[in-house]
Amino acid sequence: MLTPAFGGGRMLVGYVAMVFGLFMAILDIQIVSSSLAEIQAGLSATADEISWVQSSYLIAEVIMIPLSGYLSRLLSTRILFCISCACFTAASVACAFADSIESMIVFRALQGFLGGAMIPTVFAASFILFPGERRARASVIVGLVATLAPTVGPTLGGWITQWLSWHWLFLINVLPGILVSIAVWCFADLDRPDWSLLKNIDIAGLLGMALFLGSLEYVLEEGPRHDWLEEPAIRNFAFVALFGGLLFFWRAFTAKNPIVELHAFKDRNFAIGSIFGLALGVGLYGLVYILPLYLAQVRQLNAGQIGEIMFVTGLCQFIAAPIVGRLSQSIDPRLILTAGFAGLGISTLMLADLTGEWGFDQLLVPQMIRGAALMMCIVPLNVLALGTLPPERLKGAAGLYNLMRNLGGAFGLAGINTVLAEARAEHWSTLVPHVNPGLPHVQALLDRLALRLGDLLPGDAELMALARVTAMVRQQALVLGFADTFFVLGLVFLLVAAGVCTVKKPNTGPAAAHR
Repeated sequence: MLTPAFGGGRMLVGYVAMVFGLFMAILDIQIVSSSLAEIQAGLSATADEISWVQSSYLIAEVIMIPLSGYLSRLLSTRILFCISCACFTAASVACAFADSIESMIVFRALQGFLGGAMIPTVFAASFILFPGERRARASVIVGLVATLAPTVGPTLGGWITQWLSWHWLFLINVLPGILVSIAVWCFADLDRPDWSLLKNIDIAGLLGMALFLGSLEYVLEEGPRHDWLEEPAIRNFAFVALFGGLLFFWRAFTAKNPIVELHAFKDRNFAIGSIFGLALGVGLYGLVYILPLYLAQVRQLNAGQIGEIMFVTGLCQFIAAPIVGRLSQSIDPRLILTAGFAGLGISTLMLADLTGEWGFDQLLVPQMIRGAALMMCIVPLNVLALGTLPPERLKGAAGLYNLMRNLGGAFGLAGINTVLAEARAEHWSTLVPHVNPGLPHVQALLDRLALRLGDLLPGDAELMALARVTAMVRQQALVLGFADTFFVLGLVFLLVAAGVCTVKKPNTGPAAAHR
């Protein structure tokens, strides 16, 4: 039975409410991804503008996550979480009633910034409330939510938009947000505020962190679409990120009360675990991005059909969660983590042989393995990264750990888009010489297509036949580009699995509970 170390049933109710808030915050990262076209039409936005509905949320959230450690110590976990959840809910209402793309971007940024504090506070609460062997069970709950929310986000968003409207992507947060805020305020009194931290607030460090993380996220989001530093705006934001990073790290190591405590990185397990968190972010957000992209661009499936295929991963996560939780209590978590990243690698490499006809049947086994592997990654990784830290460092460390996972997702998406574009261009240049109309077999194909098209669509049959062949080559280059990208991702996960041996086994026994 999952029982907190103090507070009994009241504290457990508060903790469960916090987990629901965590689900809301992570879900909203991806819930709009399958409905951007409908939002674009509703707000009369351009293709470049609509991408900011998602980017603004991510940029703002990534700034709040490391800041949450300082705010949690200042305000207390309960007050910070309640303020975050209530303001997140209010921002959700504002998003639903936005009447222009400009207002939507502002409200989404507020939603991401205000909701970002809920994510690390739940991770920290898990380690404060459930020491020792009970920690593994709590990690299963948090792990299931953290992996399931981005997986089901596009599917749920597509269904909501299809049956109701895109406004309900945000309105569904209202009632749960109110209930969660009330429950946490009444039942989750974990600690006390430390108002002394109001003295000597490191404004320069806060400014540096905002410039560094916000600009870095922008560069990673927009870089693949605009040739990276070849685009003046990307280049300017890269310089801003460099300046902000230098300012932030200088203040972090010299300020009396830095806005973000980096001392947790002195712990070897936390430092290495955070690096693994980067890799987990690639698997968690990158694979949820690239597989639906293949299904939409190559197979031309709609959001509902994509959701039916992606549902397999979420189902396998549910099935694997209690099994992984039980194994974590009796098996070295490093072995489970190794198996998890190896499973991610193997399932991704299985997709390196995909063709333009792959659907549910061909993707079933890789998705089943991926769903179980994600749970085998996140549950032991939480314990390995945070399990060796003293309680006083957990709040700040939880923010840094979640930041690394989100940055991993940003790096992963940027890398995926870059590799996909380069591989597609390379395959296009390789295939084009083989479809030269001067070759006899190519000309024979064009003649057959022209004859067929001339009967169905009277007009310039030769040009239409050439356009059809060009489209076929472009499609094949795209498919091969996806296959190469899956191959690269699979190798990355296998390399990470091989590196787990560098981590020390954390002490999760009774001694750790009272450290």
